[in-house]
Amino acid sequence: MSQSVPHINLQDYQHGDEATRKQFVQTLGDGLCEFGFLTVGGHGVDRALIDRSYELFQEFFALDEEVKKKYDCVPGNARGYTPFGREHAKDSDQPDLKEFWHVGQELPEGHEYRSLYPDNVWPDEVPELKETTLAMYRAVENIGFTILHALADYFDLPNNTFSDMAQLGDSILRAIHYPPLQNPETSHRVRAAAHEDINLITLLPQSKGSGLEILNQKGEWMAVNAPEGDFVVDSGDMISRATNGMVPAIRHRVLTPAEEENRSRYSMPFFMHPYASCSLAAMDRFVSEDNPPKFPPITAREYLQERLREIGLK
Repeated sequence: MSQSVPHINLQDYQHGDEATRKQFVQTLGDGLCEFGFLTVGGHGVDRALIDRSYELFQEFFALDEEVKKKYDCVPGNARGYTPFGREHAKDSDQPDLKEFWHVGQELPEGHEYRSLYPDNVWPDEVPELKETTLAMYRAVENIGFTILHALADYFDLPNNTFSDMAQLGDSILRAIHYPPLQNPETSHRVRAAAHEDINLITLLPQSKGSGLEILNQKGEWMAVNAPEGDFVVDSGDMISRATNGMVPAIRHRVLTPAEEENRSRYSMPFFMHPYASCSLAAMDRFVSEDNPPKFPPITAREYLQERLREIGLK
């Protein structure tokens, strides 16, 4: 299809005049409400940092399987390594064709969530990974806070309404390796089955390979191709619950294009989560007599655990 998701430039919001900021907020809010996806330029993340993060994770994924499995050591795969074929989409009996690594929030000593957020795991074989990926984590998290500020502006809510939900949230930087298809003639080409993201919003630096598609409101699959160097942003289940469905969580998948069946694909989504005890109940702004709450109340921690069981990680 020739249709594409909307594009925004973060500099318009951070440094633009009043009219420019207003247009940014309108495009962002309309885009998330209609498509659930946007492409974002002007984000300010150093391209060298993104490239180096990808290089280091490629170095890790190239290690022998027995070496990698040393880091498959955190219950629920909340940190460290998850082997190929373990995760599957909700309600799917086919495993996704990927392996991945999780980097999570680094909390200060004595914080109440230290018992809920596992400590990060770092591979001895790639010593530079810790410093580089923690820098990447903070850089992308800051983009997420800006997007959440602007989304609150769109709904005429206090500017920190959504960003406060994510302060010291259980956010995850996930580095994914989709290996080449083993038997292209007989393999199913869905590298990641159709699903909605669990979290508030997801921020994805440009992947090393194509294949991302979303299911639009016409029920048609539509490719998402970000301009060179841009991020893709999408809305997840948790922001959908908080807005009583006003911002949808859109189904998406990753296919294997024929020209890439013999090549690895790498991506590095940042899943922005609320803090553990954050309520996901629909906010008053989105509830009325004609539009009662669509979802039962639940905390972010409870909802995450529920979804992790559904996708095979608990």
